[in-house]
Amino acid sequence: MSATVRELAALVQGQVLGDEDLVIQAARPLTEAGVGDITFVEDAKHAACLPGHQASAVVAPPAIQANGLTMIRVPDPLTAFVAIVRYLHGHPEDPPHGIDPRAHVHPGVHIGPEASLFPFVAVGEGTVVGERCRLHSGVTIGKHCRLGDDVVLFPNVVLYDGTILGNRVIIHANSVIGADGFGYRQHNGRHVKVPQLGHVEIGDDVEIGACTTIDRGTFKATRVGEGTKVDNLVQVGHNCRIGRHNLLVSQVGIGGSSTTGDYVVAAGQVGIVDHIHIGDHVVIGGQAGVTRDVAPGQRVLGTPANPEGLQKRIFMSLEKLPDLRRDVRRLQQHLGLSSSEG
Repeated sequence: MSATVRELAALVQGQVLGDEDLVIQAARPLTEAGVGDITFVEDAKHAACLPGHQASAVVAPPAIQANGLTMIRVPDPLTAFVAIVRYLHGHPEDPPHGIDPRAHVHPGVHIGPEASLFPFVAVGEGTVVGERCRLHSGVTIGKHCRLGDDVVLFPNVVLYDGTILGNRVIIHANSVIGADGFGYRQHNGRHVKVPQLGHVEIGDDVEIGACTTIDRGTFKATRVGEGTKVDNLVQVGHNCRIGRHNLLVSQVGIGGSSTTGDYVVAAGQVGIVDHIHIGDHVVIGGQAGVTRDVAPGQRVLGTPANPEGLQKRIFMSLEKLPDLRRDVRRLQQHLGLSSSEG
């Protein structure tokens, strides 16, 4: 699909500098853009690379000079560029597939209009599937689940009994929602399983990556708030309450009964112990180990996680330890003191 710069500017509510009638064939990143393409830059550092590339037009913030290049000026170039990519390259929705004869659907299931159930989908008794849902091959849904409208479940997603999904939830392949939490008590020298009788509730507009697991609550719900985005290979323990619009990056692990506020960011491989609370707008650096509550608005790093400024000083100090150890040895030798060479 092609479009003029005028049409693309109207799409993103931008200001055109240059040729409004220029026809754009594709939208590509700066390093790949050629003649007939539109690209984007977010700041002066990236704009400095424009002369070395052949893009015909660029989406840029107001502070960037056009220098003869056709430009669409917008406050947020990345968001505008994403909209342009979708417009030029977006694939139209496939028509509803209906219920494939190879799917196994319990007679008591309610399927909303225009839903698509592909081969080898299994849906248990008492489940409700909303309008326009797309359940891809191999999806397994237990009893008494409830799916909102426009839900997409990719191949081999599993929803255990009682799982509730809001509207427009997307869950990628091989993720498991509602498995038993890791709950055991030691009795007479044996680990005795604590029954996991709760369920999982996922809010509207949540997206969950591939191979992620969210465990059911012990007696109540494990909840993920609306708008939260969960990467691949994330583990959320039983009884957790994840706030709205969180970002949980790959390999984050959250212990049971921990809670997060809204707009929390947990970078890759963050570990959060059980029974703590992470406040609103907290940012947790990669590979941090969070062992205690974190107040709203803090940025924390390290294991155990500390406020960013303190942890950076700790990191800097650790780098100096070999030199400090050497200096201490020399001082001990000078004073005739014995030293332990561990």
